[in-house]
Amino acid sequence: MVANFRSQVGTVFWVSLVFSVLFVLWGVFFTENLSAVFDATLGYVVSTFGWIYLIAVTGFLVFILYLALSRHGRVRLGRDDERPEFSTVAWISMLFAAGVGLSFLFWGVAEPASHFGTTPYGLAEPNTPEAAALSLQYTFFHWGLHPWAVYAVVALAIAYFSFRKGTGSLISATLRPVFGDRVDGAFGKAVDILAIVAVLFGVATALGIGALQMNGGLSYTFGAPEDSLPVQFIVIGILTVAYLISAATGINRGIKILSLTNMVLALVIMLFVLFAGPTVFLFETFTESIGRYLGELAPMSFQTAAFGDGTWAEAWTLFYWAWWVSWAPFVGTFIARISRGRTIRQFVVGVIFAPTILSFVWFTVFGGTAIHLDLFQNGNISATAASNLPQALFDTLNSLPFGFVVSILALILVSIFFITSADSATFVLGSMSTGGSENPSALVKLAWGVVIALFASVLLYAGGLQALQTATITAAVPFSIVMICVCFSLYKALAAEARETEAARRSILERATDRLGRPSGGVANPAPSRRK
Repeated sequence: MVANFRSQVGTVFWVSLVFSVLFVLWGVFFTENLSAVFDATLGYVVSTFGWIYLIAVTGFLVFILYLALSRHGRVRLGRDDERPEFSTVAWISMLFAAGVGLSFLFWGVAEPASHFGTTPYGLAEPNTPEAAALSLQYTFFHWGLHPWAVYAVVALAIAYFSFRKGTGSLISATLRPVFGDRVDGAFGKAVDILAIVAVLFGVATALGIGALQMNGGLSYTFGAPEDSLPVQFIVIGILTVAYLISAATGINRGIKILSLTNMVLALVIMLFVLFAGPTVFLFETFTESIGRYLGELAPMSFQTAAFGDGTWAEAWTLFYWAWWVSWAPFVGTFIARISRGRTIRQFVVGVIFAPTILSFVWFTVFGGTAIHLDLFQNGNISATAASNLPQALFDTLNSLPFGFVVSILALILVSIFFITSADSATFVLGSMSTGGSENPSALVKLAWGVVIALFASVLLYAGGLQALQTATITAAVPFSIVMICVCFSLYKALAAEARETEAARRSILERATDRLGRPSGGVANPAPSRRK
């Protein structure tokens, strides 16, 4: 094991690890300074680069849809005769669990309820039917096509260059068509280190949110202290041991089994809430919210609040766009790993549309139920979300029959999502820090598993949810520039392959035409003999 560890690690691993250790020490011993630096950086980033996030993320969506609909959609991520390694159900389960599963439970009620009480950009009177419609419209916007397009760009590039071109699965390898051999030197290592840093902050944010949600659930079900750092640290510690054990079993066992378990349990809870709650209202809400989302998709995609207060956009849309970007190298690498053998068109349909539809259903069921409670039963869920976001889910579940039992199941689901997200992250970080290894050393994964837990703990200690959001927005700026370069590189490589394919097809056609035009003697069109 030690020999395998030594053979895999190099500059990228050690530089990334040293950065991680220094950041953790900064957060532990100079907490106030860390918070102040992040707050100052956040103000600068939002005021200067906020518009870049909006244009870039929308551009990623347009780009990935173009590839699926163009001639490039037939290109297979691997050899032309390869077929997918995982079934469609297992594939969607894994990308869903690794991508956003942990956050679904936290934001499923919290976001729609928050928008219901404080409407986006002040577009409606709070706690009214119009506010209810807006809340789900913007929730769909934040969890729909845009985030999955961000993941898809990185995942598709890694899968294409790794499985079809054989150039490796590192982020730097996807930039070779643009930067050439420079990706093999210091420039490439810097890009890979930048990707690792983005992953650390993105995953730490997700796990920190998971710890907050577990704290809220334990407080509701077992009377644990609310919003307690010791409780959150204990949760992180216990689940860290669990996901390190899972990571040791490998991707074909640990992550796959837990992801399928996630999907089944999440489906059971969702169906229970759907049919135990206001079923007809939820179906009507889903239909109307889809229409509003599609109708307002373009205006929402470019809304910056340039002529008003941008506080809401900073707290929600910009945070989400930065979060998706910071998660992109992590989720993208993982999705690429499980997508070998699919065509680009199949990949885009599976990675963008399937999770988007699942997201819409999930937020309609949980968020719609909370909104129905507020509108018609004085549930006051929006007030709970304003003061205690993690508690909003459990207050909603408590309004239903067997609410206590369902809350226990929700706690179990949060735990499993926590484990699968962190398990996937240890694999991805291990691969990224060891030159793209498909089987990183157990010691490498152990090291990153501990670092992830420490990052989440430090950010919670430095300011809870606000610190998590701030760190994500600031860390994602440089990687968004990398992603734009990835798009240019991928298009350049696909265009070159298309030209090569077309040239080969014409060559074959010309040779076939030549053979058909010559008879078996090698003499073309001999004159018939004349009888004397």
